Amino acid sequence: MKKVKLQVPATVANLVCGFDILGMAIHEPFDEMELKLLETPQIIIKHKDNFGLPEEPSNNVAGVVLLKIQEHLNLKNGFEVTINKKIKPGSGLGSSAASAAGAAVGANELLGNIFTKEELVYFAMFGEELASGVKHADNIAPCIFGGITLVKSSNPIDIIPLNTPDLFVTAVHPQVEVKTSDARQILKKNILLKDAIEQWGNIAGLVAGIQKNDFGLIGRSLNDVIVEPVRSILIPKFNEIKEKSLQLGALGGGISGSGPSIFMLSEKEEISNKIAEMMKSVYDEIYIESFVYVSKINPSGIKIIKD
Repeated sequence: MKKVKLQVPATVANLVCGFDILGMAIHEPFDEMELKLLETPQIIIKHKDNFGLPEEPSNNVAGVVLLKIQEHLNLKNGFEVTINKKIKPGSGLGSSAASAAGAAVGANELLGNIFTKEELVYFAMFGEELASGVKHADNIAPCIFGGITLVKSSNPIDIIPLNTPDLFVTAVHPQVEVKTSDARQILKKNILLKDAIEQWGNIAGLVAGIQKNDFGLIGRSLNDVIVEPVRSILIPKFNEIKEKSLQLGALGGGISGSGPSIFMLSEKEEISNKIAEMMKSVYDEIYIESFVYVSKINPSGIKIIKD
């Protein structure tokens, strides 16, 4: 029986100002997935975690992706997927994207690598649609491509891999839940032109800073005048953590995806570790459990584990 094992990394979407178009992969946390190619056409989903996610394929993020691949190829084979989620659903660290992207990449490996990365993004987006109601690729793309990616367009799919700066990422996941679908509903439907212009400048500056390894420009561009002011009210102590992180030497940061996780970029591991300690302390003080991760930007995304 053909099978493949994967490590599927967490991702940070938006990168503050790049709503639905920018994202980056990090090393931790990551999900563990194993896919087997079956001789019969059924899709079997098994979970080794305790999150109570549905295992009916049409209601499961990974299952929907595999059903789309099966339909696209008129495939007589099926798949068995075993998932051990370490990226908690509702964390803002790309949990649903990890399942969707992992299913697409794993199936492709079992089928002889017949799809391009862009095609894998296309299939994985059906999983994101199930999870959030919207086909968006800002988590999917860095998970599959690795590093930092720009989603120029999701229809047709146009993914631009960017440079991977030598920076450290600190991410904290306070144990409160913010559903992506809920976080989208509170966003403004109309914005002022002056805000749009400022946001475009920040996005352009951030992409230029990433491409040029200009850390000062990256820091100046990590500013969001449209989404963060609305979503930050859902995250306890967000403003305090951001302010203290900057005081400790962070280049900048903000909400990871739709939250409640918060990320910060730093030039040095020492600074990143100090920010991690501060983040944990802030949440300990208000009796909210939190998990903190420090890593470099993950340049390769999903990792295929060889036995």
